[in-house]
Order: sequence, then structure tokens, then C-alpha cells
Amino acid sequence: MAAISPSRAILATLVAVLVSAAVAASNDTLTAYEVLEEYGFPIGLLPKGVVSYELNSSTGKFSVYLNGTCTFSLEGSYDIKYKSTVTGYISSKKLYSLSGISVKVLFFWLSIVEVTVEDDDLDFSVGIASASFAVSNFAVCPQCGCGLDCVSLAAVE
Repeated sequence: MAAISPSRAILATLVAVLVSAAVAASNDTLTAYEVLEEYGFPIGLLPKGVVSYELNSSTGKFSVYLNGTCTFSLEGSYDIKYKSTVTGYISSKKLYSLSGISVKVLFFWLSIVEVTVEDDDLDFSVGIASASFAVSNFAVCPQCGCGLDCVSLAAVE
């Protein structure tokens, strides 16, 4: 049997290390909430209960999948609705071409089409108008049905 040269042994070891690192990295998938943070967004932009997501890191195109439609109120004045699939594009501090998220304004449901981070504010656009809120208001994920006030809602029932 022929002896393996030291350079081939080093090369084989290096390849084995790289392959095992690649396999470990593929098993270390980020959650949708962690992806939001990597792009400069707070996790509270998504409700609890994301089942899975897809992200094309080259184009920023994404799809987020929930258990079903999710509706809740925030601060008692904003009704928010997420469809079971939310799609759009993500880049650093910008979500755009959004589909699947809407807000009730007076009697009308308007689609939120863009969200950007400007300093310490999140700007939400429905196309014809926008509103800003402190990023700190989105540090916690809302829960379908009760938003951020599930304890008070349970006490009333």
C-alpha cells in the first residue's frame, strides 16, 4: 500500500473540516425573528407562531408562514391582520412590496406595503399615508387574538 504524502493528508483533513462546517451551518438555520434582527428590525413585527419562512438572500425576497390568519388590536386603536402567508422583500432596515399585512383605519382595511427603520422609529406605509412608531414598541411579539395585552383580556373573560 502506497503512503499518503503529508500535503495530501493536510488537504484531506482541511476538506473534511470544511464539509463538516458546511453541514453544521445548514443545520443552524435562523428563525424568522432572528432574520428580522439581522436586517435591523425588532422581532415584534411578526406575531408569535411563525411556522416557517423562505428567504432568497440574493434578492431579499421572502415568504413567512403562520398557522392561519392572525388578527389582534394594538393599543386599543389599531386592528392588525396577518394572512397565513406574508411576502415581500427585505434589505437593511427596509421591508417593501409587502403583501399579507393590513391595518384597519376607520372602517377600511389598508395593506401595509412598506416598513422602514429611521433612527429609533419604524415608519409604516399604506401607500397613500404613513405613520411612525418607536422601535421599542416592537420589542415583544404580539399574540394572535390578544396582541400584547393577553393578561388583561383573559381577566375580562
